[in-house]
Amino acid sequence: MKKIGLSIGVLILAISVQAQTNPVITKWLQNTTNIMGRHYASGSSTPINDAVLANTQSVKYSSSWAYISCTGIPSYITGPFLDGNPSLATNQKAIFKFPLNPAKNTGTPMNTTGGNIGVFINGVALFDYRDGVSWQNSSSSLKGGPLGGMGDAVWNRDAVVAERVGFDCAKGHPAMGNYHHHQNPSAFNLDRVVISNVCDLYLADGLYVIDSTKHSPLIGFAYDGFPIYGAYAYKNTNGTGGIVRMKSSFSLRSISTRTTYADGSTVTAGPAVSTTYPLGYFREDYQYNTTSAATPDYLDEHNGRFCITPEYPSGTYAYFCTVDANWNSAYPYVVGPTFYGTKVASKVTSITESTTSYTPTGISELFKDFKITLFPNPASDLVAVQIPQVSQENFELSLLDINGKKIMSTTLYQGSTIAYFDTRTLYSGNYFVLISNGKTASTQKLTISK
Repeated sequence: MKKIGLSIGVLILAISVQAQTNPVITKWLQNTTNIMGRHYASGSSTPINDAVLANTQSVKYSSSWAYISCTGIPSYITGPFLDGNPSLATNQKAIFKFPLNPAKNTGTPMNTTGGNIGVFINGVALFDYRDGVSWQNSSSSLKGGPLGGMGDAVWNRDAVVAERVGFDCAKGHPAMGNYHHHQNPSAFNLDRVVISNVCDLYLADGLYVIDSTKHSPLIGFAYDGFPIYGAYAYKNTNGTGGIVRMKSSFSLRSISTRTTYADGSTVTAGPAVSTTYPLGYFREDYQYNTTSAATPDYLDEHNGRFCITPEYPSGTYAYFCTVDANWNSAYPYVVGPTFYGTKVASKVTSITESTTSYTPTGISELFKDFKITLFPNPASDLVAVQIPQVSQENFELSLLDINGKKIMSTTLYQGSTIAYFDTRTLYSGNYFVLISNGKTASTQKLTISK
């Protein structure tokens, strides 16, 4: 009996230790502040409060699996979707099951599919490039998905290109209520070259902010269990070489007609390349370059690589959200067109094994070597306050005059990276922005210039 008791105790201890170190257990953004979702209605820049909890609600784990319960609603504001999409982000009441120890697929790579192929740390779904629409040669038109009918599934439309007008400021949209991202989940207005003006009226912040000087945060997990990071990482796979942008090894083909695939095979024709259907409009417009993939900061055919990251000092396979030099999303965006590992994660209706609940061990460590960024600075009508990583708690932001008097305040919510002050009514001069979690604080000087 003593041996049995000792063995059980060792097993429990081993599982507990794993919970403290395994990112698939510890890195989810659990809602500890009861923050609710918010959305914009078309035509109004005042967000509407929803009666649905944001981010993830619980994390439970066994010896082999992690179970993530969430609503699929982010803490950043969603909507509106200006392409006529009538759907709103709605409560998915989801439980996602992820392996604690993902495995490389040694057989035929598994293709990504329509619908969920991963989950971001706030419980929001990840989709691949597709939107269910493809070219139908017999009618010389697009069919499928929101357009109805059925295309040939030979020339498949790229949602990131074709549905750009329907993405909100955070680069997401819903499919029958299931809010999701196809691409790097940072706000349009924070890109170096802004390709959508939706943020001008419907301001939101996205899951994280790209920072070219730091290794991007872990922001999700693919359905094979391997982690997903943002756009920047160590140049070399051994953790050296400085911080660089991770680059896609896919590039646009040099074609004017769509009658063959990149491997040379003849297929049912799609539309000729034109201003209506430019290169990149269809997934098959891309080709994979093995020469590029041999360079350390270029990714493989799955859009990832095996490398050292801050969360995995011994190395892991990891996917990266690829963007171009202007920080606009670059195909294949996150994962795909195939998984590196064996796709075993899934959405389940219940937990059928004994589990332990994981509780976050402490508050955010943002104030360790912490500096907020203000932009623009000097500012005129609007100033954004950016923190270096996703907030694990609510922070109070105050705008102070030169004498320390509070002029206005706002909240940077858990799960956010950025908040804003409307400075149109302020006089030119020097001010201070104060950020505090009630225990410690940091300030940054702001200049208003009219």
